[in-house]
Amino acid sequence: MFWTTLIGIMVAAAATGVALGAALGLTGLVLLHVYSNGATSLAVDAIWNVFNSFTLSAVPLFILMGEILLRSGVSERAYSAFAPVFRKVPGGLLHTNIAVCTMFGAVSGSSLSTAAAVGSVAYPEMTRRGYDREMIVGSLAGGGTLGLLIPPSLSFLIFGALTETSIGRLFLAGIGPGLMIATMFMTYILIKVLRHPHLAPREQAKASVGAILLGFGQVWPLLLLILAVIGSIIGGLATPTEAAGLGVVLAAGISFVWGDLTVRKLVEAVFHSTLLFSAIGFVVLGATILAQSVSILGIPQQLLRTFAESGLDRYSILLLVVLVYLVMGCFFDGLSLMIMTLPVVFPLLTGLGFDPIWVGVLITIVIEIGQVTPPVGLNLSVIASLSKNQVSLGRVAKATVPYWVIHLLAVVILTLFPAIALFLPDLMF
Repeated sequence: MFWTTLIGIMVAAAATGVALGAALGLTGLVLLHVYSNGATSLAVDAIWNVFNSFTLSAVPLFILMGEILLRSGVSERAYSAFAPVFRKVPGGLLHTNIAVCTMFGAVSGSSLSTAAAVGSVAYPEMTRRGYDREMIVGSLAGGGTLGLLIPPSLSFLIFGALTETSIGRLFLAGIGPGLMIATMFMTYILIKVLRHPHLAPREQAKASVGAILLGFGQVWPLLLLILAVIGSIIGGLATPTEAAGLGVVLAAGISFVWGDLTVRKLVEAVFHSTLLFSAIGFVVLGATILAQSVSILGIPQQLLRTFAESGLDRYSILLLVVLVYLVMGCFFDGLSLMIMTLPVVFPLLTGLGFDPIWVGVLITIVIEIGQVTPPVGLNLSVIASLSKNQVSLGRVAKATVPYWVIHLLAVVILTLFPAIALFLPDLMF
């Protein structure tokens, strides 16, 4: 009866076209009223506790930092710095796309911002040089997903705030898998281009060691920003909110001096950051109400008992969870999907013995796949629009298939070798 009520209300609410946060909150309120003797006032306490969280206050600041950098033009300098490194490697600028997405992901925290910032620079330059357009858009859409995994990550911030998990440990746990997936992307590109050389023209000019070092010398402000933000959190010198505030100040200073940020662009960054956090915050509000109802009714514990009695081992249950995320990722954006499912999935997986930090990394990787799967895949839409529809949304989706297959392979590797994610957190904390 409970699941019928839960699914029925959510489907009915979604059918009316209301916002996801409203649908989740309404569902939670009805469940509290019907199954908890009208204890809807508990939702107010839950909302206050979450939004009064000091950790959650870091989210809008990290969003603002990414928006400032997105509008400052610094992605062009980063791209120019990395381009000579891969000049003689088969695939050339395709590898540069992945490398710059990895670096920009370390200062933006957003998959969408990373894809947009790097794509706006890379696509016109690479098409002019004769690279295969589907290879270009595939590398940009796939590389953009690294923005959610490479710290500082909005996914980790929200996950940590809602589950009371250490943000510092989550950030450290994202480094190993993020670099691993970036390396796997580059390996795929190398193999693909070696088999089909016409996809990426080979550069004739050689890049000297001096030119490479000079290029990296131009991106030291970004490296300083990454070190200041992530290092201060990991080193215990600042809370995530304090580090985010420092990051905003440094990003603005760097963008004014080193980039082309203006007061008008800064105002636009603040405006868009406010809109984005409002959208995320509304989903968090609704999910908090639903989480309260689910928790009071003991649903995660009931699921654990049900699975225990079914005879399924914990890896079979993990597989089911991943499959559910893959299906739902086709219809919800990544962060909304994570917020919506955490009330059930987190206690379920940790109850089965999986490490909470490892669960955060796993969920982040799986929701990344949703960023590049139609019909909702936001990275696909961004890249298609950046190409000025020279590459259709369907072709972008097809070109990105190898990249989300690599994400699935990464999930398998992390399941077999969880130390890839947990080594640094265990070493530093």
